[in-house]
Amino acid sequence: MSFFRAYLLQRRRELLLALCAVLFFVTFFLYNLPLGAVLYPTVLCVLAGAAFALASWRRAKQKHERLRELSRLPAALMDRFPPPAGADDEDYQAVIEALRREQAELRSESARRYQDMTDYYTTWAHQIKTPIAAMRLMLQGEDSPLARQLSEEVRSVEQYASMVLAFVRLDSDTTDYVFREQALDPIVREAVKKFAGQFIRKKLRLTYEPIRARVLTDEKWLCFVIEQILSNAVKYTNEGGVAITWQEPDTLVIRDTGIGIAPEDLPRVFEKSYTGYNGRSDKKSSGIGLYLCRRICTRLGHRIGVSSEPGRGTAVWISLSHEELHPE
Repeated sequence: MSFFRAYLLQRRRELLLALCAVLFFVTFFLYNLPLGAVLYPTVLCVLAGAAFALASWRRAKQKHERLRELSRLPAALMDRFPPPAGADDEDYQAVIEALRREQAELRSESARRYQDMTDYYTTWAHQIKTPIAAMRLMLQGEDSPLARQLSEEVRSVEQYASMVLAFVRLDSDTTDYVFREQALDPIVREAVKKFAGQFIRKKLRLTYEPIRARVLTDEKWLCFVIEQILSNAVKYTNEGGVAITWQEPDTLVIRDTGIGIAPEDLPRVFEKSYTGYNGRSDKKSSGIGLYLCRRICTRLGHRIGVSSEPGRGTAVWISLSHEELHPE
């Protein structure tokens, strides 16, 4: 509804009074009363009414525009309301102010709880590293199928702890992103090295040649993304192998010969907690890994995508462009 139409509906009582004035004028005229005695006060009333209507229109228009501006602001910034024109306006503004205070209290309480949760899981993720390191030391002296399998399980625990830490830090204001232009090859090698045991146990082939490229990124977070992709590649590949290649000008591709992803699942693989057919079959998938990868890549200024065909493997690509970022 247009503002003019809404204004007329709001002022319908005043319009009704104006109509009554017209009816009085017509009635007096039909009774042959002196025209001057009727016309003069009528003209004065019309002029006074027009001036009042114009002033009222201007005030209503300014009030409408100010309220429209306030409606586009967050609740915390909704102040400096137009001066109340009556008791109704005062009551409405009091209600809005009460709702703002309640929302601010709820936001503060939510932030406190979120900070408590972040602190707890951050502490937990750091503390769990101590028993993980101890188990690694105990298994270093063993060289048996059981010891190798236990080492892989320890590696899985470590990866899940990293996922927890990444999840709680992702939306934190203090996330320690450090952007530098650096060689990509050491980052990829660091991620691949953590899955050496699984490659050997499953007899998978790794196709990888040194990448002579420099990228602007955060080393720690990009390494986390590559680890998550390699983890999925190894988990869902039982024969064949994994190939890591570089496509000019700025794309890292990790391709496996695993079971692939169903076409109906492909558009949703980056959604939080979505596991798809493979995840439901595996019973261990959380649906968090690729979700974190997408979120982290967005924060780093990178893009990530996936293509797959059931029974023929999956390819995940990361475009490491950095047009909007600047090195330290």
